[in-house]
Amino acid sequence: MDINGKVFVVTGAGNGMGREVALQLLGAGARVAGVDLSEAGLAETAELAGAAENFSLHPTNITDREAVAALPAAVIAAHGQVDGLLNIAGVIQKFVKVLDLPFEEVDKVMAVNFGGTMNTVKAFLPVLLERPTAAILNVASMGAYAPVPGQAVYGASKAAVVLLTEALYAELLGSNVQISVVYPGAIATNIAKNSGVSIGGAEQGAEAAKDSKHKTTSVDVAGRVIVDTLVKGKFRATIGSDATMMDRIARLSPKRATELIAKQMGDLLG
Repeated sequence: MDINGKVFVVTGAGNGMGREVALQLLGAGARVAGVDLSEAGLAETAELAGAAENFSLHPTNITDREAVAALPAAVIAAHGQVDGLLNIAGVIQKFVKVLDLPFEEVDKVMAVNFGGTMNTVKAFLPVLLERPTAAILNVASMGAYAPVPGQAVYGASKAAVVLLTEALYAELLGSNVQISVVYPGAIATNIAKNSGVSIGGAEQGAEAAKDSKHKTTSVDVAGRVIVDTLVKGKFRATIGSDATMMDRIARLSPKRATELIAKQMGDLLG
């Protein structure tokens, strides 16, 4: 897909991978409608972009179905069209076992990660189907195929995103809309802090993630993979050596992959 001059909606554009993808798309000549719960985060992204006419701010709670339903009209008013949707916004859960996970935490994670993705897809797909070429790219997680201890519901929410994306691909075969799913491994972002989650007794930000004994992939590399997946119209892609390795192991032996992750990441439970 030629992204120059195209208009893309990017959720989670106020920080982390969403911000990086928005900046890289803008750098490649695209226009971006940034969607995020944080208006301040979007304003910071706009300042970093330095291209006010090509970046519009749409502070929105993606779990609010009515607010999301109003987004297509707002984006078209700002840019004249919509050519793609990139669902990058997401939250993780508290690092606790299912037995100790409050139902309100379960509901929050599912509402943002799966419900939010469903809301935006339902809102924008009719508009995208009217374009000559269009794209939907959903960000899942390595946790969708290699369960991390203490992140069962997060992984389940991302597995739901995977199946939704694959079903969309099947339903839209032969249409003008390309469908992609991306599986990040551990990325150096502020997702834990933004999710209100502590790891090992302390809230984790991007800098702390970089210093973690668990290897992480930089956010700029993650952004490049996502944009490359969009441009090349790939069906799926992994981000980071951890996600790539576990993808292969999980295909050969899901049990072995589960046990390996449990041994490597079990310390996150404290």
